[in-house]
Amino acid sequence: MSRQIPTIQIRQLFILIVILYIIYLIGTELAPYLGGLLGAITLYVLLEPIQKWLESKNWKPSVASSFLIALSFVIILLPIVGIGLMMSSKVKTAIDNSTQITETIKSKVAETENLIGVSVSENINTEEVSSWVSSNVQNLANSSLTVSISIGIMFFLLYFMLVDRKKWLEAALIYMPLKEKNLKIIGKESIDLVKSNAIGIPLVALLQGIVALIGYFIFGVENPFFWFVITVIGSMIPFVGTALGILPVTILLFSQGETAAAIGILIYGVIVVGSTDNLFRLVVQKRLADVHPLVTLIGVVVGVPLFGFIGLIFGPLLVSLFLLLLKIYKNEYGKEGETI
Repeated sequence: MSRQIPTIQIRQLFILIVILYIIYLIGTELAPYLGGLLGAITLYVLLEPIQKWLESKNWKPSVASSFLIALSFVIILLPIVGIGLMMSSKVKTAIDNSTQITETIKSKVAETENLIGVSVSENINTEEVSSWVSSNVQNLANSSLTVSISIGIMFFLLYFMLVDRKKWLEAALIYMPLKEKNLKIIGKESIDLVKSNAIGIPLVALLQGIVALIGYFIFGVENPFFWFVITVIGSMIPFVGTALGILPVTILLFSQGETAAAIGILIYGVIVVGSTDNLFRLVVQKRLADVHPLVTLIGVVVGVPLFGFIGLIFGPLLVSLFLLLLKIYKNEYGKEGETI
């Protein structure tokens, strides 16, 4: 006589399949806005101690949360919007003059070819370059609606995470299939990772950008604040670093015939700006968790296509959290007493 599957197991399996399918549907639709979720988690970690302090001063939770959201909007979002507008205006100018710029670069390359005897400029198609730049900028513009929705989701989630943080923590203890000990490990290490990625990486990049900005002023670089932003962005990308700003400025000065300034900014960038990298990272990492450069690199490669510009921060955070979950899984379901 064949053995029948118990009815309760069939029901349980059916419910699990339905739950997983619904999670898949929701996740598929919310995937473009994952940056908003990560942004809310990041701001929660940074603002939650201040929320507690305000509540200890007899602030209502809703009032304290609203105040912190408004404050984060002014301090974080407005500068990012300002940088975005500045960058977009520069990019628009570059697009309008892309053919002329490409031709200028070709002429300078041709001058160099005459000196070294190697031909490269013949392979540069100005129309293809212009088309490629226009296409990519158009894609960037089309993503603005997604970014706006992600920001709205971020602040909406952040409000309720700050106001109802006890309920969120209780729900995590109830629904997450992990031991309480491992949940505490996740909580502590997640906070360290968020602080390191959300504070450490941008802070080091900003400090390097300021050092580079001083050099831009010293050597009379045009649009120094524009190149400051480019340098800061490059500093957040491992193995690219501040060269993303220093090298184009050097080439630009050479093309304008300012050879002395070009050599000066190149030496300044390599010696002064380059040496500050290790110094700033050493000081910052004493206070924050140390993230391996390989994790940061993979995070940037994954994060930028997923989240756009903010992927420079959220990408490494996502990879770090993935590695943390692997560690927790090992501790939770590995052999007894075995640790990583």
